[in-house]
Amino acid sequence: MAQNNRHVAPTEDGQWAVRDEGSERASGLFSTQKEAQDRAREILGNSGGGELITHGLDGKIRDSQTVPPR
Repeated sequence: MAQNNRHVAPTEDGQWAVRDEGSERASGLFSTQKEAQDRAREILGNSGGGELITHGLDGKIRDSQTVPPR
């Protein structure tokens, strides 16, 4: 079974994107990191759980969190 990961990372225009692992296209754009993280947790919970990976402004991984299924 494939891993279910979502990445929250800043965009060039100052927004925060939620992306599926390996996808270049964002599933959502948000004005704050918290909004993007909340949406990523919702997606992960609804799709069987997985890892929320948060990137800092420098693009490096800053944090990761396991999200359980709902």
